[in-house]
Amino acid sequence: MESLLNDFSVGLFFMQALILLILILLMRKFAWKPILDALQTREDGIQTALESAENAKLEMQNLQANNEKLLQEARLEREMMLKEAREMKSKMIEDAKTEAQTEANKLVVSAQEAIENEKKAAIAELKMQVATLSIEIAEKVVREELSNKDKQMKLVESMLGEATLN
Repeated sequence: MESLLNDFSVGLFFMQALILLILILLMRKFAWKPILDALQTREDGIQTALESAENAKLEMQNLQANNEKLLQEARLEREMMLKEAREMKSKMIEDAKTEAQTEANKLVVSAQEAIENEKKAAIAELKMQVATLSIEIAEKVVREELSNKDKQMKLVESMLGEATLN
Protein backbone atom coordinates (compact mmCIF):
# COMPACT_ATOMS: atom_id res chain seq x y z
CA MET A 1 0.00 0.00 0.00
CA GLU A 2 2.79 2.34 0.61
CA SER A 3 4.06 1.99 -2.89
CA LEU A 4 0.71 3.07 -4.15
CA LEU A 5 0.75 6.17 -2.06
CA ASN A 6 4.28 6.97 -3.24
CA ASP A 7 3.32 6.57 -6.89
CA PHE A 8 0.15 8.66 -6.49
CA SER A 9 -0.25 11.45 -8.98
CA VAL A 10 -2.96 14.06 -8.61
CA GLY A 11 -3.19 14.74 -12.35
CA LEU A 12 -3.56 11.09 -13.14
CA PHE A 13 -6.19 10.82 -10.41
CA PHE A 14 -8.27 13.68 -11.85
CA MET A 15 -7.82 12.36 -15.33
CA GLN A 16 -9.01 8.91 -14.31
CA ALA A 17 -11.89 10.46 -12.31
CA LEU A 18 -12.83 12.54 -15.34
CA ILE A 19 -12.71 9.48 -17.61
CA LEU A 20 -14.79 7.56 -15.04
CA LEU A 21 -17.38 10.37 -14.95
CA ILE A 22 -17.49 10.49 -18.75
CA LEU A 23 -17.78 6.74 -18.86
CA ILE A 24 -20.63 6.85 -16.29
CA LEU A 25 -22.42 9.57 -18.27
CA LEU A 26 -22.01 7.64 -21.52
CA MET A 27 -23.16 4.46 -19.82
CA ARG A 28 -26.11 6.29 -18.33
CA LYS A 29 -27.10 7.77 -21.68
CA PHE A 30 -26.46 4.76 -23.91
CA ALA A 31 -26.55 1.71 -21.63
CA TRP A 32 -28.44 2.39 -18.41
CA LYS A 33 -31.52 3.83 -20.08
CA PRO A 34 -31.94 0.95 -22.57
CA ILE A 35 -31.17 -1.57 -19.81
CA LEU A 36 -33.69 0.07 -17.46
CA ASP A 37 -36.22 0.32 -20.30
CA ALA A 38 -35.67 -3.35 -21.11
CA LEU A 39 -36.06 -4.24 -17.42
CA GLN A 40 -39.22 -2.11 -17.20
CA THR A 41 -40.60 -3.72 -20.36
CA ARG A 42 -39.81 -7.16 -18.98
CA GLU A 43 -41.40 -6.28 -15.64
CA ASP A 44 -44.50 -5.00 -17.46
CA GLY A 45 -44.58 -8.18 -19.56
CA ILE A 46 -44.33 -10.34 -16.45
CA GLN A 47 -47.04 -8.29 -14.73
CA THR A 48 -49.28 -8.63 -17.81
CA ALA A 49 -48.61 -12.36 -17.94
CA LEU A 50 -49.48 -12.69 -14.25
CA GLU A 51 -52.68 -10.72 -14.77
CA SER A 52 -53.52 -12.83 -17.82
CA ALA A 53 -52.85 -15.98 -15.82
CA GLU A 54 -55.11 -14.71 -13.02
CA ASN A 55 -57.82 -13.81 -15.54
CA ALA A 56 -57.44 -17.21 -17.19
CA LYS A 57 -57.73 -18.84 -13.76
CA LEU A 58 -60.91 -16.88 -13.00
CA GLU A 59 -62.30 -17.64 -16.45
CA MET A 60 -61.46 -21.32 -15.95
CA GLN A 61 -63.31 -21.28 -12.63
CA ASN A 62 -66.29 -19.62 -14.33
CA LEU A 63 -66.18 -22.20 -17.11
CA GLN A 64 -66.04 -25.00 -14.58
CA ALA A 65 -69.00 -23.50 -12.74
CA ASN A 66 -70.87 -23.14 -16.05
CA ASN A 67 -69.95 -26.69 -17.03
CA GLU A 68 -71.17 -27.96 -13.67
CA LYS A 69 -74.39 -26.01 -14.11
CA LEU A 70 -74.85 -27.36 -17.66
CA LEU A 71 -74.09 -30.86 -16.44
CA GLN A 72 -76.68 -30.50 -13.69
CA GLU A 73 -79.24 -29.18 -16.18
CA ALA A 74 -78.45 -32.07 -18.54
CA ARG A 75 -78.95 -34.53 -15.68
CA LEU A 76 -82.28 -32.95 -14.79
CA GLU A 77 -83.37 -33.00 -18.43
CA ARG A 78 -82.30 -36.64 -18.75
CA GLU A 79 -84.28 -37.52 -15.63
CA MET A 80 -87.31 -35.69 -16.99
CA MET A 81 -87.00 -37.47 -20.34
CA LEU A 82 -86.69 -40.84 -18.60
CA LYS A 83 -89.72 -40.03 -16.45
CA GLU A 84 -91.72 -39.02 -19.52
CA ALA A 85 -90.63 -42.20 -21.31
CA ARG A 86 -91.72 -44.31 -18.33
CA GLU A 87 -95.07 -42.49 -18.21
CA MET A 88 -95.54 -42.98 -21.95
CA LYS A 89 -94.68 -46.67 -21.60
CA SER A 90 -97.17 -47.07 -18.76
CA LYS A 91 -99.82 -45.18 -20.72
CA MET A 92 -99.22 -47.27 -23.84
CA ILE A 93 -99.42 -50.49 -21.83
CA GLU A 94 -102.59 -49.28 -20.11
CA ASP A 95 -104.11 -48.24 -23.47
CA ALA A 96 -103.20 -51.61 -24.96
CA LYS A 97 -104.77 -53.39 -21.98
CA THR A 98 -107.92 -51.28 -22.26
CA GLU A 99 -108.14 -51.87 -26.00
CA ALA A 100 -107.57 -55.61 -25.55
CA GLN A 101 -110.24 -55.71 -22.83
CA THR A 102 -112.66 -53.82 -25.10
CA GLU A 103 -111.96 -56.19 -27.98
CA ALA A 104 -112.37 -59.19 -25.67
CA ASN A 105 -115.68 -57.81 -24.41
CA LYS A 106 -116.85 -57.27 -28.00
CA LEU A 107 -115.86 -60.83 -28.88
CA VAL A 108 -117.68 -62.18 -25.81
CA VAL A 109 -120.82 -60.18 -26.65
CA SER A 110 -120.60 -61.27 -30.27
CA ALA A 111 -120.14 -64.90 -29.23
CA GLN A 112 -123.09 -64.64 -26.81
CA GLU A 113 -125.26 -63.15 -29.56
CA ALA A 114 -124.18 -65.90 -31.96
CA ILE A 115 -124.95 -68.54 -29.32
CA GLU A 116 -128.35 -66.93 -28.64
CA ASN A 117 -129.13 -66.82 -32.37
CA GLU A 118 -128.07 -70.45 -32.79
CA LYS A 119 -130.16 -71.37 -29.76
CA LYS A 120 -133.21 -69.59 -31.18
CA ALA A 121 -132.65 -71.20 -34.56
CA ALA A 122 -132.32 -74.63 -32.92
CA ILE A 123 -135.47 -74.07 -30.88
CA ALA A 124 -137.37 -72.89 -33.97
CA GLU A 125 -136.15 -75.90 -35.92
CA LEU A 126 -137.05 -78.18 -33.01
CA LYS A 127 -140.53 -76.62 -32.85
CA MET A 128 -140.88 -77.09 -36.57
CA GLN A 129 -139.87 -80.74 -36.29
CA VAL A 130 -142.17 -81.25 -33.29
CA ALA A 131 -145.05 -79.62 -35.20
CA THR A 132 -144.32 -81.75 -38.26
CA LEU A 133 -144.14 -84.90 -36.14
CA SER A 134 -147.32 -83.89 -34.28
CA ILE A 135 -149.16 -83.35 -37.57
CA GLU A 136 -147.90 -86.68 -38.92
CA ILE A 137 -148.91 -88.46 -35.73
CA ALA A 138 -152.29 -86.68 -35.70
CA GLU A 139 -152.77 -87.54 -39.35
CA LYS A 140 -152.03 -91.20 -38.70
CA VAL A 141 -154.30 -91.22 -35.66
CA VAL A 142 -157.09 -89.50 -37.58
CA ARG A 143 -156.73 -91.93 -40.48
CA GLU A 144 -156.87 -94.78 -38.08
CA GLU A 145 -159.88 -93.28 -36.35
CA LEU A 146 -161.61 -92.36 -39.56
CA SER A 147 -160.98 -95.65 -41.29
CA ASN A 148 -164.04 -97.10 -39.65
CA LYS A 149 -167.54 -95.55 -40.19
CA ASP A 150 -168.67 -96.16 -36.63
CA LYS A 151 -165.58 -94.57 -35.20
CA GLN A 152 -166.11 -91.54 -37.45
CA MET A 153 -169.61 -91.04 -36.17
CA LYS A 154 -168.54 -91.33 -32.55
CA LEU A 155 -165.79 -88.80 -33.12
CA VAL A 156 -168.15 -86.30 -34.78
CA GLU A 157 -170.68 -86.69 -31.97
CA SER A 158 -168.06 -86.28 -29.24
CA MET A 159 -166.69 -83.19 -30.93
CA LEU A 160 -170.13 -81.73 -31.29
CA GLY A 161 -170.76 -82.44 -27.65
CA GLU A 162 -167.55 -80.69 -26.64
CA ALA A 163 -168.15 -77.69 -28.83
CA THR A 164 -170.04 -74.90 -27.13
CA LEU A 165 -171.97 -72.30 -28.97
CA ASN A 166 -171.10 -68.79 -28.18
